[in-house]
Amino acid sequence: MSNWIVNNGLTSLILVVWMAINIFLFVWFYFFYDLGDQFYYTRHLLGSALAWARAPAAVLNFNCMLILLPVCRNLLSLVRGSFGCCGRTMRKQLDKNLSFHKLVAYTIALMTAVHVIAHLLNMEWYNNSRLGVYDKLSTALSDLADTRNTTYLNPIRKINLDPQQNPNYLVFTSIAGLTGVIITLALIIIITSSMEVIRRSYFEVFWYTHHLFIIFFIGLVFHGAGRIVRSQQTTNPPHNYTLCKDRTEDWGRIPQCPMPQFAGGFPQTWMWVIAPMILYLCERVLRFIRYTQTVTYRRIVMRPSKVLELQMVKNGFKMEVGQYIFLNCPAISQLEWHPFTMTSAPEEDFFSVHIRSAGDWTDKLIEIMQQLPEGAQGPKMGVDGPFGTASEDVFDYEVSMLVGAGIGVTPFASILKSIWYKFKDSNPKLRTKKIYFYWLCRETYAFEWFADLLQVLEKEMEERGMGDFLTYKLYLTRWDQSHADHVMVRFDQDKDAVTGLKQKTYYGRPDWGNEFEQVRQENPTSVVGTFLCGPEALAKVLAKKCAKYSDVDPRKTKFYFNKENF
Repeated sequence: MSNWIVNNGLTSLILVVWMAINIFLFVWFYFFYDLGDQFYYTRHLLGSALAWARAPAAVLNFNCMLILLPVCRNLLSLVRGSFGCCGRTMRKQLDKNLSFHKLVAYTIALMTAVHVIAHLLNMEWYNNSRLGVYDKLSTALSDLADTRNTTYLNPIRKINLDPQQNPNYLVFTSIAGLTGVIITLALIIIITSSMEVIRRSYFEVFWYTHHLFIIFFIGLVFHGAGRIVRSQQTTNPPHNYTLCKDRTEDWGRIPQCPMPQFAGGFPQTWMWVIAPMILYLCERVLRFIRYTQTVTYRRIVMRPSKVLELQMVKNGFKMEVGQYIFLNCPAISQLEWHPFTMTSAPEEDFFSVHIRSAGDWTDKLIEIMQQLPEGAQGPKMGVDGPFGTASEDVFDYEVSMLVGAGIGVTPFASILKSIWYKFKDSNPKLRTKKIYFYWLCRETYAFEWFADLLQVLEKEMEERGMGDFLTYKLYLTRWDQSHADHVMVRFDQDKDAVTGLKQKTYYGRPDWGNEFEQVRQENPTSVVGTFLCGPEALAKVLAKKCAKYSDVDPRKTKFYFNKENF
């Protein structure tokens, strides 16, 4: 249990607080509408569906306030910088921004479903009351006019329509009904297009439909303006429902039972969401300003395995290891921005990304770059960033385990380059004493573009007598018989047949239990940062290993798990 708390304690506490606030809001507003005297007559028409409609609305207000904050990238970078003096555990929470964004979105979807179903029932019961289907009190409440001396309770005012059309008329002609339909449709499209299979196979569909959030929030701000849920107002003399509910014929005729007055509640949703909307608007303005800044290409290189390297220069651009940027190429799409981890080091006078063919946008970009004449500048490129990630903290640990899968090696290219520069300049601030690097690839040629850097590091460490500083293991997870024969023939050579490095390539997948045990034995009193840029399945494995191999004794080895999320 203590091992689990090391990696997940603060995250769990934040989730518990968030869940507690949701539960409190739901329960509080449920009983407010279910027990409040001012809603007695409203409950008589609608029953418990009133509380079931209003309680989810309160939860929706809270979560709609939160949903934009995790995707304000510049705000998160600012907060991460302000937490520089705080513990790494606090900064780690910012790396879970997308997970929290999804969790809040699921909650919004669930509460919207409950809210919509309850209001559909409300429309049916409003209509039946207007038609006199229920008791005398329901009919009397529904017949109240909106005149100088009375105010209505039942929002269905038209009586000269087909009785079955009255609810539809209210839904599509009232502010609350029309905006509710628009909000619900936008939310359905956003959520369905955010499914993993859509996001990975049709990213453009996900990207464009996600911008329906603009319509969602505009509709949300105006949704409450219709004031469709009405409550009884205080009159002089007061209308006592306990006395008057059975004496509808005496309403307005005796002093004890004046005509009841009703009014809709003041719209509150805009007060919840206006601040996040302003923050997000500032975010988008800042992105636009960055987009207009000139970016020049220093070098464009096609690497093996259909990987494109772009080296770029931009005035005032400063980065840290492991950070990422968003790229926009107007020649492909004016609106699409795609994230890429930078592979350059902060010590270099340019910044670079390696882009793998992984969809329509990347395929088009690679095609454009391949058709350029030698030495020509590429198309206009917008750059937004840089933004912080978990890998920024790599040098805060005495020992670091870096795990990359496929193109997921890119943040570690930046880290390893920076280490090389720090050793070259004899940087005294380098706190890290040991790095373990693991790279898992399916194809042999995927190693090629990165092997040069490893060879330089290998030579540099040997010359400085620090061969033990970097331990790296490359794993080939897929191969054929011809490759196996090729390796067997060259097995006794000093250098690896695949990479040309002194460290031989491993075949298959790592035994993570053995790897973590080895790191623990070699570093019995260290805090080890485990960093992954790779698939979710591997993240679950490594997170469990970090918990399992962390020692309860604070003087012994502890593993902290960090995953790239963008």
